[in-house]
Amino acid sequence: MCAIVGVFGAKKASTVAYYSLFSMQHRGQEATGISVANGENISIYKKRGMVADVFSQSTLDNLEGTCAVGHNRYSTAGSDSAGDSQPVFAKYKLGEISVVHNGNLINKQEVRRELIDKGAIFQTDMDTENIIHLIAKSQEDSLVDRIKDMLTKIEGAYCLAIQSRSKMFVIRDRFGIRPLSLGKFKDGGYMVASETCAFDLVGAEFVRDVEPGEMLIFEEGEEPKSEMVFENVDFHPCAFEYIYFARPDSDIDGKNVYEMRLEMGKRLARETPAAVDLVLPVPDSGVAAAKGYADELGVPFEMGIVRNHYVGRTFIEPTQEIRDLKVKMKLSPIKHLIEGKRVAIIDDSLVRGTTSKQIVRMLLEVGAKEVHMRIAAPEIKYPCRYGIDTPTKAELISANYSVEEIREKIGATSLGFLSIEGLTESLGNERNYSLVSFDGKYFAGGNEDTLGCAGGC
Repeated sequence: MCAIVGVFGAKKASTVAYYSLFSMQHRGQEATGISVANGENISIYKKRGMVADVFSQSTLDNLEGTCAVGHNRYSTAGSDSAGDSQPVFAKYKLGEISVVHNGNLINKQEVRRELIDKGAIFQTDMDTENIIHLIAKSQEDSLVDRIKDMLTKIEGAYCLAIQSRSKMFVIRDRFGIRPLSLGKFKDGGYMVASETCAFDLVGAEFVRDVEPGEMLIFEEGEEPKSEMVFENVDFHPCAFEYIYFARPDSDIDGKNVYEMRLEMGKRLARETPAAVDLVLPVPDSGVAAAKGYADELGVPFEMGIVRNHYVGRTFIEPTQEIRDLKVKMKLSPIKHLIEGKRVAIIDDSLVRGTTSKQIVRMLLEVGAKEVHMRIAAPEIKYPCRYGIDTPTKAELISANYSVEEIREKIGATSLGFLSIEGLTESLGNERNYSLVSFDGKYFAGGNEDTLGCAGGC
């Protein structure tokens, strides 16, 4: 899950982009970058690492201009992303261009082969580079028409911010799979970001969500122009944004993430209750669901596991060995709260089972009498092609074992998952959510044996 930001008409656009990316660090830790346009040229700086480590004040000062696009990269497990950071920059017939992308193009390889046959030379493995080549090779006269031409050739999940020397173009795919919101500054200027938490930090006012299939065009001295670039819009927002990826203080497509997770926890308690003395969350993304679970059961809620916030999210580390080590590094149970108690431990999802097994073991080692694992999401049985790092069916524990077999593997007293119906009712049945990780229903091509994130996200 990547983060993108686009800033237009701000005096210190690079600084706004920096703080926006900082607020969305949870969406990607592998690499980060910002490009800035000043009307004459585009300057870019990107590097592997965390936002606060990559950028210095002098670096931001050198990125002069009122239009900026930025990106935090989330890499596929096992890939080497040293050269795959964004923005992707190029010089072409109409001038200079810079692109940032959150999502995954499911026809990446097909498009890339066609481009290579026509003489294109690729520098990275990112599907985002396809976008640059498609725009550059288009025979349309204007950039906006070249972008539209490019959009007819790509399929999948994408939110894009495309920057020229004087304009910015923002596009959300016709399924609206990945989130994207528009904000406005009090003293003029606009920004878009993957999550609304970025607006809060930089003092922008939320205006609205970018609609599925919509393109916003930003030009100096004008209000953003909106154009629907797809006739057939079929809204499928990703349910995983509410389950795990988004920050709880963000609003995704009009729904507050914290409130949605709270409701998931309450529904989980109704579906799979447990006779326990205490409810604990797996911090941080399990907190709201655990609060809802405890409230529904009328059982005390405690932050009985302390998280070391200087260790990154284990799910998005590129190797299994690092994930195993970081579970121990980042989570520590409070013994006097847990010893002798029957506890329910609430997590947002269960993918490989590695983290859950280690958490159950830790709780038993500090004296828990029983450990009831509850998951505030359905069983993940299928890879997702739209930008979630669940690479193969073989790695998904729920795709290969029954609930009882998983319970035995992780050592829990009992194990329960939220049903698919419980999830959709918690989120609201008025939308047709993307649930491919749970039900395997691919609405934009794909099959369960295909890799999730191919590089753009």
